[in-house]
Amino acid sequence: MNFVDMNSSVKEIAKMIDHAILHPAHTDAELLSECKVASEYQAASVCVKPYVVALAHETLADSGVLTCSVIGFPAGNSSIQVKAFETETAIKEGATEIDMVINIGKALGGDWAYVEEEIKTLTDLCHTHNAIVKVIFETDYITNEKDKIRLCEICSEVKADYVKTSTGFGYVKQQDGSMMYQGATLSDIMLMRAHSAPAVKVKASGGIKTLDDLLAMKEAGADRIGASATRSILEEAKIRFS
Repeated sequence: MNFVDMNSSVKEIAKMIDHAILHPAHTDAELLSECKVASEYQAASVCVKPYVVALAHETLADSGVLTCSVIGFPAGNSSIQVKAFETETAIKEGATEIDMVINIGKALGGDWAYVEEEIKTLTDLCHTHNAIVKVIFETDYITNEKDKIRLCEICSEVKADYVKTSTGFGYVKQQDGSMMYQGATLSDIMLMRAHSAPAVKVKASGGIKTLDDLLAMKEAGADRIGASATRSILEEAKIRFS
């Protein structure tokens, strides 16, 4: 069954997914292969590293799949000026969606004036170029509920398009030296939905691997899903809903 033959429920699910092609070791050949997956299943977008935006945009021309670029990825440590330059470059090369990582240290330190300036700068820049912006909190590091709520309030005030949970790379070192990662949780999605303005949408990203994961996030209030398991999720959806 190809996309044309899918029923409306499967198509709706497909258009929730930003197909993530973000592993540090991905080659250009793997990018082209994953763009083919996104095109075949008609995902909302591919979410790619900045240096391959032009290649992804060219590959997806006339496919109906948008090109999204991550900015300040994955740790969010670049200066505002560097993130702005990276954003403008990505848009010029074909990105119509921007997923930016906030300055996590500034948020944890309570420097909300800096965080607001950063988010507003990139939001205004994106909107000037008719691009949308998704603001990544990295909820494995921003764990305090009050901090998450303040970020939702800032994103609402500056009119960001989305709030987003995670990068997929927010590993936290444990006492035994192991690295653990949680990603999107239902409680975070519900909190972000409750404390964001109605016009601000919610993107769940990190650890979403199955159709049931996606549907649970949708029920909790997510409008968009970041996932690399696009093929398996949508094959499962075709069986369940067709």
